[in-house]
Amino acid sequence: MIIFPAIDMIDGKPVRLYKGDFETAHQVANDVLETAQGFVNDGAEWVHMVDLDGSLQKKPVNFNSVISVLENTPLKIEIGGGIRTLNDIDFYADKGVKRVILGSVALKDPELVKQAVKEFGELVAVGIDAKNGFVATEGWTKGSDTHFIELAKRMEDFGVKTIIYTDISKDGTLTGPNTEHLVELNNAVSCNITASGGVTDINDIITLRNNNLYGAICGKSIYQGTLSLAEAVEVCK
Repeated sequence: MIIFPAIDMIDGKPVRLYKGDFETAHQVANDVLETAQGFVNDGAEWVHMVDLDGSLQKKPVNFNSVISVLENTPLKIEIGGGIRTLNDIDFYADKGVKRVILGSVALKDPELVKQAVKEFGELVAVGIDAKNGFVATEGWTKGSDTHFIELAKRMEDFGVKTIIYTDISKDGTLTGPNTEHLVELNNAVSCNITASGGVTDINDIITLRNNNLYGAICGKSIYQGTLSLAEAVEVCK
């Protein structure tokens, strides 16, 4: 299982949110690049980056921070937030990003996802963010009546290979991931499933690994010290 340490960005700074609420944003480190270099030192090979400003403005905003990590570390980057067009995907692909995450557009403009997969293949991942099992969009500010499994199956039909599933009610809470939903999703589609939200400690990592998930995103647990990134990477080798 791949461990994806996370860097969420507002105004070029690493922040964390509680349950996706932008009002709760607080800075958790001094610098994006410095944080990424710390991840390298702990043995990480990937970093999960989220452009929170981009999520709200519906366009890439914190791309200079992403490029800085690309140019100054060996980390493979997956980036989400504000990616709404094929040009946005092409921009990041051209810079060397390994995976681009489409979120809100997967529900609102599925044809774009279909086209993106045709053009960019496995570079394209879909982020499914849900509350009580139903998909939320626009930086988690809007709900829907689409069940997360329904959307995942639609994305699988389009050829999407990677899905990142976030239970919003768990995100930033350090209360454990929604293992039940993750296992249900992993059994429902052939896509690689990455867990996001709620990871607290090494026991959560072991549980996710033992349920054959593709990856786990860890944010607050690393910044608050309840999870050792180095240990998480080691147990998932």
